[in-house]
Amino acid sequence: MTETTQNRTPDSRPTGELSAQYQPGEVEQRRYEKWVSAGYFTADPASDKPAFSIVIPPPNVTGSLHVGHALDHTIQDTLSRLKRMQGFEVLWLPGMDHAGIATQNVVERQLAAQQLSRHDLGREAFVEKVWEWKAQSGGAILGQMRRLGDSVDWSRERFTMDEGLSRAVQTIFKRLYEDELIYRANRIINWCPRCLTALSDIEVEHTDDEGELVSIRYGDGDNAIVVATTRAETMLGDTAVAVHPDDERYKHLVGTEVELPLTGRRIPIVADEHVDPSFGTGAVKVTPAHDPNDFEIGQRHDLPSITVMDERAVVTVHGPFEGLDRYEARPAVVAALREQGRIVAEKRPYVHSVGHCSRCKTTVEPRLSLQWFVNTGPLAKRAGDAVRDGRVTIEPAELSKRYFAWVDNMHDWCISRQLWWGHRIPVWYGPDGEVVCVGPDEQPPSGEGWKQDEDVLDTWFSSALWPFSTMGWPERTAELEKFYPTSVLVTGYDILFFWVARMMMFGLYAMDDVQPFDVVNLHGMVRDGHGKKMSKSFGNVVDPLDWIDRYGADATRFTLARGANPGSDVPISEEWCQGSRNFCNKLWNATRFALMNGATVEGPLPPAEELSAVDKWILSRLQHVIGEVDEQFQAYEYAKVCDTLYHFAWDDVCDWYLELSKPVLASENNGATRRVLGHVLDQLLRLLHPVIPFVTEELWIALTGGETVVRASWPAADKALIDDAAEEELAALQKVVTEVRRFRSDQGLKPSQRVSAALTGLGTVGIDTHEGLIRSLARLDAPGPEFTATATLAVSGAITVDLDTRGTIDVAAERARLEKDRAAAEKEAAQCRAKLGNESFVGKAPEHVVAKIKDRLATAEADLTRIAAALEALPSA
Repeated sequence: MTETTQNRTPDSRPTGELSAQYQPGEVEQRRYEKWVSAGYFTADPASDKPAFSIVIPPPNVTGSLHVGHALDHTIQDTLSRLKRMQGFEVLWLPGMDHAGIATQNVVERQLAAQQLSRHDLGREAFVEKVWEWKAQSGGAILGQMRRLGDSVDWSRERFTMDEGLSRAVQTIFKRLYEDELIYRANRIINWCPRCLTALSDIEVEHTDDEGELVSIRYGDGDNAIVVATTRAETMLGDTAVAVHPDDERYKHLVGTEVELPLTGRRIPIVADEHVDPSFGTGAVKVTPAHDPNDFEIGQRHDLPSITVMDERAVVTVHGPFEGLDRYEARPAVVAALREQGRIVAEKRPYVHSVGHCSRCKTTVEPRLSLQWFVNTGPLAKRAGDAVRDGRVTIEPAELSKRYFAWVDNMHDWCISRQLWWGHRIPVWYGPDGEVVCVGPDEQPPSGEGWKQDEDVLDTWFSSALWPFSTMGWPERTAELEKFYPTSVLVTGYDILFFWVARMMMFGLYAMDDVQPFDVVNLHGMVRDGHGKKMSKSFGNVVDPLDWIDRYGADATRFTLARGANPGSDVPISEEWCQGSRNFCNKLWNATRFALMNGATVEGPLPPAEELSAVDKWILSRLQHVIGEVDEQFQAYEYAKVCDTLYHFAWDDVCDWYLELSKPVLASENNGATRRVLGHVLDQLLRLLHPVIPFVTEELWIALTGGETVVRASWPAADKALIDDAAEEELAALQKVVTEVRRFRSDQGLKPSQRVSAALTGLGTVGIDTHEGLIRSLARLDAPGPEFTATATLAVSGAITVDLDTRGTIDVAAERARLEKDRAAAEKEAAQCRAKLGNESFVGKAPEHVVAKIKDRLATAEADLTRIAAALEALPSA
């Protein structure tokens, strides 16, 4: 009994009962529910199989499936399904992130609609309200993951605020605190005046905004010095002017003081190497409390830090500007300076990079604030060493440089957030200045005057524990023993620093120098078919759920995977998704044809002496494809995997093998071909299953009667089936048929229209026995008594095809058509050559755009060659 028949189930359709067309909506939900209920995705830590594990980058509880998720999940699911078929015990662990700022904003907006704020409820009641929202509305993306086909272990779903992960967060905070790797200090941080919290770097979006650049003269006469700023209101907090120590223009001023306009304060002029003498006037104002670079200068020169705005970016300095919002204070300060004759120059508009809160789009304010920080120095070094010594591999390797650039120059990490939703910092303050950090098994101090820190931890703090906290750490669980370190982390290169580096730091720290993953597989951002960034303002954003509704999950997945080259951005278009749907339909029709013609998977393959050259050829091609796909998966070349399987399925199997096999299948002596056809489709569906799981499951069960392709073994190449002679023989046959078909197309012959032809030289390459097949595929009749050759095709070597095209072609009309095609091809070629000859364009355009134009030029030149040959072959009028 063979593997494919030993697990038949009552659900299996009898062979031949596939519907006329593939309907994804009828198949996908039904198949997915059966996969989950059967426990196919549930990992067993007691298994003796080798382990393969992935933890899902946890989507926000507020989120929905966007196209970036769809790409990321498609890749992870492809790897997980592949490894199950290869005999691994696979854990793909799902879960969600509590998304502190985003989730709090959602609930606060709901309260605002009721004319309430979180302060009206109080902290405890507000947090309860957030949990209610999560239970009712949060986590919509989990259902959407099912629609995409994610083969995650739902029994192990985690949430960054669940009891186990909260325990892990408190445990590692306590350990880091005791090891003096967590501290509290006044530092410059990103501050959102609307959300009223510190922000991580990834929560700040930079855009080029129009502003103004104002040049202001400090002091008078020989001691005057001019500075330029885009934020004039911050000058109220200046405590120095800085110049470069080697700048000859200002050496005589270093060590002196200058009066700060509008304030009456005198501030020093200091020399600091941070200043760029070639930018602007070469002198910069120093506001340590409102700029990160100024803060560093202030630290080096022991300058005071004067805060001039409160948490809502309202000016607090006593005087005429007190109480003004920063955007009100800016023109007011400039007007006051102009009145005093202090404005030297004004540039409007002045475009510069401005940070915005990713949640509410408010302009971020650098602010000196008392916050909690992680001392990243020693942790980051270990994270860098793990990649340098080979414990962790980054794919593609060229992105390692970007990783090192970050971990080798990492600033301390601000981990406190002024929110109510999140892991509250486990530190208590006593009435006499005592500070106590409390672990998960410890009781907080009691007594009058003790208060817990009001802040919560940055969402990325708990996410950094994800690879091991989700498996039960700090307990030594069976899951950790079996599945840690995880095998592969799949994520976008855009969060290489923000998430990957932080997981590396905490994983190596908490797990005794064992890395959180062996491989970091980085993919690019999804772009539209023209390589343009997706944006709502551009109108080119793709909703993957919309594509799933219209074309099916498999077509959506195949489109994404087929564009996924390592580390490169992924271009997609709806036209390509339609093509992927057509590919699924092609597989459906091919399998349906095979079933109707008695294809079978029963028993071993026939011995070589019973196989035709066509059967030997397709089996040989299959072995090459299996080997290529294995190598491509090993290199994380998903686009190449898809391309290899697409062309094998469409070209070799459907366009050639099925057509070549039709005469045999229609005969009585067809047993060997029916078995080979069943075997090839069985193997092909297995190879395609990781990428397009739904249609392959439906077809594989119909073809084999097996229980599920999810648990079918992965194909292994059999070198004994590689037949170079058969491949050469069929290559020669294909070339003859292809050349004739190309000629027919160029001459405008209808596919059904038959032409008389004489074939000579077939025996020189050993394909004379296939003359009947060649004539059938090329629609060629044998030459009759009145045969006259009006066109001759020299195919290769001694093979020639003489055709009698009399009465089949309107020569004048065909010549006109070809001339029109030639003019179009010449125009296309000229446009492509012009673009490629433009050094400015080639130097600035993305590589994939230049490559696409080169492909267009090659196609146009090939068309010109083909059209010239077709015109030459036309009979004279």
